[in-house]
Amino acid sequence: MSSSPRPQVIETVAGMRDVVAHEREAGRTIALTPTLGALHAGHVAHVERAAELADVRIVSIFVNPTQFGANEDLDKYPRTMDDDLELLGEMGVPYVFAPSVEEMYPKGPTSTTISAGQVGTMFEGKTRAGHFDGVLTVVAKLLAITTPQFVTFGQKDAQQLFLVRRMITDLNIPVRMEIIETVRDDDGLALSSRNQFLDASQREAATILSTALKAATSAADSGLDAVIAAAQGALMGESRAELDYFSVVNTETFTPVPDGFRGPATAIVAARVGDTRLIDNSSLYVG
Repeated sequence: MSSSPRPQVIETVAGMRDVVAHEREAGRTIALTPTLGALHAGHVAHVERAAELADVRIVSIFVNPTQFGANEDLDKYPRTMDDDLELLGEMGVPYVFAPSVEEMYPKGPTSTTISAGQVGTMFEGKTRAGHFDGVLTVVAKLLAITTPQFVTFGQKDAQQLFLVRRMITDLNIPVRMEIIETVRDDDGLALSSRNQFLDASQREAATILSTALKAATSAADSGLDAVIAAAQGALMGESRAELDYFSVVNTETFTPVPDGFRGPATAIVAARVGDTRLIDNSSLYVG
């Protein structure tokens, strides 16, 4: 058992605003790391970077129901608050904002929401209708409650990253987004709280996502067709992974690049392994 003091857990919006006001009055800067909990080494990278950015770190832990669809894993999403607080205490995080659903949505889902627009209906948004509207709305609420100078988001969720960055720009929200590179296990699998749902065979199969992205990146000098063929060839070799999509998107618009495209892009992939849905991505330059 660690002897490090645990973070102060703030469960109300009013309480969190009081903490923020106190820190602001003391002249300290704030960095927010929004999470759904079930923290892993990927989150650790966020919290470590936040320490370099600001005087005070706030980690939010909130499993937001409005970003989960009717047939998704809201009820079984891992909740490990005790372990999370232990880890954050060891890292010296002073505050955790952990509101209840009733605190964040006292009258049920808000009538006012933020629309992710057309991009929010593609890829993850096509499979998970309304997901990104829920993400953007809760992120806007968290930013309004904590008013940080910095906020960290991970590269692994590329579409989410694009949409949150666009929201911050479009709505003139005074916060700087810090992008944290994807953290991977030794076998290449991108860290995710959902990885714990995989058994040994499924975990082995799940590495096909990163393998396909590596194949795509290696083929990028040969053009878009070669990128797609390389990725599809890898994915077809793993029958235990049910492909949802593989696409190459424009980094500026997050829409599929046209035939003959050359330049910087992002390869994105999603697949279901057993009952677990996984996503991954990589940057590449199509020659």
